[in-house]
Amino acid sequence: MNLAAATNESLAEASNVLIYSSMAVYTLAFFAHIAEWVFGSRSKVGRTAAALSTSPAKPSAAPAVKAQAGGTAVLERPEVITRSAAGTRDVPDGPGAAGGTFKGDLYGRIAVSLTVVAFLVEAGGVITRALSVQRAPWANMYEFSITFSTVAVGSYLVLLALKKNVRWIGLPLVTTVLLDLGIAVTTLYTDSDQLVPALHSYWLWIHVSTAILCGAVFYLGAVGTILYLFRDSYENKLASGGTPGKFASSVMERLPSASSLDKFAYRINAAVFPLWTFTIIAGAIWAGDAWGRYWGWDPKEVWSFITWVAYAAYLHARATAGWKGRKAAYLALLAFACWLFNYYGVNIFVSGLHSYAGV
Repeated sequence: MNLAAATNESLAEASNVLIYSSMAVYTLAFFAHIAEWVFGSRSKVGRTAAALSTSPAKPSAAPAVKAQAGGTAVLERPEVITRSAAGTRDVPDGPGAAGGTFKGDLYGRIAVSLTVVAFLVEAGGVITRALSVQRAPWANMYEFSITFSTVAVGSYLVLLALKKNVRWIGLPLVTTVLLDLGIAVTTLYTDSDQLVPALHSYWLWIHVSTAILCGAVFYLGAVGTILYLFRDSYENKLASGGTPGKFASSVMERLPSASSLDKFAYRINAAVFPLWTFTIIAGAIWAGDAWGRYWGWDPKEVWSFITWVAYAAYLHARATAGWKGRKAAYLALLAFACWLFNYYGVNIFVSGLHSYAGV
């Protein structure tokens, strides 16, 4: 028995070491991402595309007639320009944080490599924590936080592996992860301990794991939404003849267009919304097993439902002509704010049945 306790304690200490080590590597990745933005500059291709996008649109020309051998006249198909959506601008995506330069791209690749290493080290810390307590490693806010940041980074790396244009998320993601882990190890840290009887259920693996995955993906959508608002303001200023500052131009011109960022945020949120619905249903089933009722208007249950309603309103608004664009984006940020309050605010400031796990 003493040997088992000593082993668990050693595993807990190893988990702490791995989490702190991942923070060190994330810090290096943070500086590499900063270097990518600082030393990268706009490529010739990016400058040319931007110049073309701001030039006056040419009137549609009549189909040209091309004579072929044998006296046959062939009408050439006229060029057709399509827009992504009504009211949107035809603005190309920027060249990315690296600016299309070799030096910037090198720092970007180093940043991604360091992020991969930090992710593996942090994942090792989460797994070691699970081994030390012999249960799912998300029974309190500290464990939830370290698992959440691990899943968020993992989701980002999966998108990169799928060749998606998301490297621009790297800097805000690593910054947020460092803040999350800093709060976790200084304020939310809880020693390894066993669960209260209500948590001894396989639903802990199902319900909480899906909640973590949903939160991580919702976070990526929120980053895309925030950057969309900035990029949209930048494009509006250019379209109205304004001259943005050098810093704003240096950052905004490298991001994807506002239309691309808007689509990214919408697709991310729409893809994970059904899983959030399942998370609430799974929680209700677990509540029926643990407390004998499926829904009791506990603060955590209420705010989970409020979050669901907020994201449902966003998805509905996104499909409504009068609420597309910035109005829908504000709804998306409100929905993510509800998710954050459901995690931090309810757990710390509001008493309820879900407060048994402690901070």
